[in-house]
Amino acid sequence: MRGRAVRPSGRHRRPVPSQLPPEAPALVLAALGDATGAVAELAALIRGDNPQIEVRLAGLGEDGKALTAELEAAARERPGDGVAAIVVPILTGPHPVADRLIATAVETSGASVTVTDHLGPHPLLAEALHIRLAEKDLARADRMRLLNVSSPVDAVILVTVGGENAASAAQPTAVLLASRLTLPVVVASLDSAPSVAEAAERMRQIGAQRIALSPCAVGPEIDPGLVAGAAAEIGAECADLLGAHDLIADLAARAYGSVLAED
Repeated sequence: MRGRAVRPSGRHRRPVPSQLPPEAPALVLAALGDATGAVAELAALIRGDNPQIEVRLAGLGEDGKALTAELEAAARERPGDGVAAIVVPILTGPHPVADRLIATAVETSGASVTVTDHLGPHPLLAEALHIRLAEKDLARADRMRLLNVSSPVDAVILVTVGGENAASAAQPTAVLLASRLTLPVVVASLDSAPSVAEAAERMRQIGAQRIALSPCAVGPEIDPGLVAGAAAEIGAECADLLGAHDLIADLAARAYGSVLAED
């Protein structure tokens, strides 16, 4: 069977079993770019926490050929009647370029492959975003609703890339983050509507003066300079990219575990 896509539940992803048979599918992480930096660090985290999984890493580059090669290699090492690999896109939501490259690479490989959904929305993603904000003193580090402790900011703009579909897909994550922060959180896009400036104006109309940007991105899919520029344009501070956060590594492993549970 050629590549097939599944959509595991974002809220109920399964952890990886502690033991797997030798023929278990490889976990192939697919990321934009050349899969160095934060993505390589994520792969190392997953290997360290889940030594029972064969973890492979592929940068999509401009043509996805590196991913095709990893899938073909995984298929050669496994029985022909089983799933050779489970591809986990290292993306928090839809991304037209990456999604197209992954689909093409899977088709070209001719291997039996399952592609999971993106990493978000999920409570663990909201938690990681909260932590990144807290690291820059843009949110309280705990979730205690103490009325006598003021919040560092009045509102948060969750920033996405990948067009309007990515912005729409991030809405549940914004709701989860707002629940954690007990603050208004709205979604804005760096490459489509609604823009960061529009989101900031919306927040100021309801009385928010201190606004923080929270990039809903791991790293390779977004230009940090664009995020910084958008923050400067509206006079806001900005959290770091999610990067190689252990909660993102956990989400990727859980996406793999969910496919195993469904097969």
